[in-house]
Amino acid sequence: MGRGGTAMTLLDPSIDHHHPGDDDPQSHGPVVEEIEGLIKVFRDGLASRPSIVPFVSPSLPLGTGVESQDAVIDRFTNVWARLYAPTCQAEYKAKITAKLPLVVYFHGGGFCVGSPAWSCYHEFLARLTLEANICVVSVNYRLAPENPLPAAYEDGFKALKWLKQQALPPCNSLWPTGRRGWTRQCDFSQVFLAGDSAGANIAHNLAARLASNNSLEAMSLRPLELKGTILLQPFFGGEERTESEKSLVQPSRSALSLAASDTYWRLALPSGANRDHPWCNPATAYNHGPQGRLEDLMLPPTMVCISEKDILRDRNLQFCRAMAAAGKVVEDVVYEDVGHAFQVLSKSQVAQGRTKEMMSHIRSFINQ
Repeated sequence: MGRGGTAMTLLDPSIDHHHPGDDDPQSHGPVVEEIEGLIKVFRDGLASRPSIVPFVSPSLPLGTGVESQDAVIDRFTNVWARLYAPTCQAEYKAKITAKLPLVVYFHGGGFCVGSPAWSCYHEFLARLTLEANICVVSVNYRLAPENPLPAAYEDGFKALKWLKQQALPPCNSLWPTGRRGWTRQCDFSQVFLAGDSAGANIAHNLAARLASNNSLEAMSLRPLELKGTILLQPFFGGEERTESEKSLVQPSRSALSLAASDTYWRLALPSGANRDHPWCNPATAYNHGPQGRLEDLMLPPTMVCISEKDILRDRNLQFCRAMAAAGKVVEDVVYEDVGHAFQVLSKSQVAQGRTKEMMSHIRSFINQ
C-alpha cells in the first residue's frame, strides 16, 4: 500500500533495490571503516557497498510452487517488502485451501549490508515458504551507518503496522494478472518474527518492545497476533569476550569474523555507545534497557538456531540460558560443523543437509 492507505502497492521499478553508494568515492576523503568486500565508510560519512551478492527480481521459475512479489511500505524511506506465498503444498502438490502462518523476516548483514533482493535470501525464503508451508514477508530496512539503530527497529515496527492495514477489510491486495489475493492466504492471528544474524537481533528487540508490560503497541497491531520468534544465529555482542569469540578461528571467507563483528557494531550503534548497549548485549538489556526486567516481559515462545563453528555460538547459548532462567519458553538447536549464516551463504553438502534440518525444525516450531 502507499503511505496512509490500505491497499497494497506493488513495488515501482523506479524504487532502488540497491542501497546508497557513490560512483566516485575518492572525492569523499580516506576510508575510516572497512569490512573487505562488503562496505567502506569514508571520512565524510559516505558508505560504499560493492555488489558482492547479486540483486534479483522477485520472479521465480515456473513449477517452484511459490509466487513472489515486491510491495512498497514507505516510499519516502525506501522501506519495502518481498512477499512469498506457496501455490501448492510441498508434500502433496495440492492447492492451498487453509490460511497459512505468516513469518515476518529480517535479513542479516550486521545492520550495514544486505537486502531481501540478494539472491541468497530470495532462494532461501522461497524454499522455506514451500517447505514450511507458510507465507513470508521479507523486510527491506534502512542500513547503518547512514541510519544507525534504532532505525532498523523502527522500520520493523512500521512493517508490522503496514501488515495490520493489509489484514483489515476491505483490502484489495491482489497479485498481478488476477492471481489469488495474497492477504487471503495469510493467517494474521499466527505471526512469527524471524531473521538471521542482525535480522534476528531486530526480530528479538521488536518482540521485546511488543512484550513490554507498559506498552499498548501490541494491542494497536490487532488483528495481528505474535505467536513466536525464530532467531537464526542472532547477532548479539558485549565488551567481555565469550570463549567462542576468543577461540574460534574463522576461515578467510567466513561470513562473520570477530573484527567484522566489532566494525558492524561501531557503525550500527548510536554515537558514544559500546557493545554493552542494551540493543547489543542481551546480558545487560534487561537490567538497564528500556523494556524492563526479562522476567516481566510477556515474550512469546522463541526458537534459537545456533551454529557450532560460529563465533556467536556461546553468546547465543548465553542468551538461551537467560531466557530459560527468566521462565521464558525457549528452544535452542545447535547445528554441527557449520558456521555463521550457513543456510544462506554456504553451498557445501554439509551446509545443505543442515539447512534442510533447519527448515524442518522451523516448520515444527511454527506448527507446535
